Amino acid sequence: MSRTTEKSGTNLKVIALAVAGAVGGFLFGFDSSVINGAVDPIQDQFGLSESLTGFAVAVALLGCAVGAYVAGRLADWKGRIPAMLVGAVLFLVSAVGTGLAFNVWDLIAWRLVGGLGIGIASVIAPAYIAEISPKNLRGRLGSLQQLAITIGIFAALLSDTVFANWAGGAGQELWLGLEAWRWMFLAGIVPAVVYGLIALKLPESPRFLVLKGRDDEVRGIFARLWPNDDVERAIRDMRSGIETDAHGSKKGALRGNRFGLKPIVWVGIILSVFQQFVGINVIFYYSTTLWKSVGFQESDSLTISVITAVTNIAVTFVAIALVDRVGRRPILLFGSVGMTVALATMAISFSQAVQVDGAPSLPGAWGPVALVAANVFVISFGASWGPVVWVLLGEIFPNRIRARALGIAAAAQWIANFVITLSFPPLASVSLVLTYGLYALFAALSFVFVLKVVPETNGLSLEEAETLFTKKVKAPAAQK
Repeated sequence: MSRTTEKSGTNLKVIALAVAGAVGGFLFGFDSSVINGAVDPIQDQFGLSESLTGFAVAVALLGCAVGAYVAGRLADWKGRIPAMLVGAVLFLVSAVGTGLAFNVWDLIAWRLVGGLGIGIASVIAPAYIAEISPKNLRGRLGSLQQLAITIGIFAALLSDTVFANWAGGAGQELWLGLEAWRWMFLAGIVPAVVYGLIALKLPESPRFLVLKGRDDEVRGIFARLWPNDDVERAIRDMRSGIETDAHGSKKGALRGNRFGLKPIVWVGIILSVFQQFVGINVIFYYSTTLWKSVGFQESDSLTISVITAVTNIAVTFVAIALVDRVGRRPILLFGSVGMTVALATMAISFSQAVQVDGAPSLPGAWGPVALVAANVFVISFGASWGPVVWVLLGEIFPNRIRARALGIAAAAQWIANFVITLSFPPLASVSLVLTYGLYALFAALSFVFVLKVVPETNGLSLEEAETLFTKKVKAPAAQK
């Protein structure tokens, strides 16, 4: 066997493991978006106010924050594979519980359990992929997580559409005396079981094995996956990385002179907050309700949501192809402009809504205009701020604080997501024009932030990139 053939076979094995690990991302996308088609029938069946409806949708995000916090500790205590299995069980229990919920508080409790699973998956899947990937493939394999999330969103919206159409409406009875919206949640049983079975077949992360002093097992994994690599050197590098993380986790490592944190940590937090404050998850959590509210039929609204999810998948491939060629900064600036224009157009479109038989409707061409604008928004976000923010968060923090700083930035993202998700129903009931006008304002501010604060990191080593950001952030302080 030639060296090239052997290397190709090794790469295929690693790619297969990365794809398997990314199934956690699929569950992430599926569980977070499956509520989309169920919002209206849940609100009607349980007689919910706009605020309580928003809380029932958003509460999973609180579970996400807790799950993400716990995931790292669980993974370092018991291993990456056991953490995956815990996530799979939480997904499974949540799917059954939400599908059979007998009142809104029961539903909220099971949504919270599902959020714990999402939080675990959001940490374990990318960490596992990074830890089993060779350096030359790590970037591309790491992008599988984002791709899996978008596919999970698509699968959730597609299954919502199928169940609603079969039953003649999401609130109509389908099988076994259960309404279609309940089957939307119960469908999550299938990917949860698949994820658990896959996790049982995966090898443990070499980094975890080194952490526990199980070097012989690491050598066995290397013999199967990377037979030509220097195993002893790899083990030394992993042990050095573990020591760096331990140093970075020391109390006070993130403290600085900018409201108690280092300036670079604030850069990560603000990037994360802007990523959510443009309102992207409103499209994936509430789009069916949104389109119904302006005159589209339920079946048409669900179909539109599926088309939007397919668009999101497609543009993720575009981002993967361009991020190392065009650079981070131009992509983010382009995305901010596209999102601002699209969101402003949506706000203007909704300002033209008229009442028809007591329900709002977009007259003439305004319906198609709003629909096109929504998809331009998804394209602009999916090709820029969606994946590129995660790239930057992996580059800008110094090694000594990377683990903790990433955790804070991720927590900020979940909290921002929670705020947007919770606030949308009451805001929308007041004015969709105001709601999308606010999102457009945040998109415009994201452009200014990137233009003034974020330099280009493409082509730089991690050490060079973190120095560049630090200088850029500290410059204003030096002028005072």
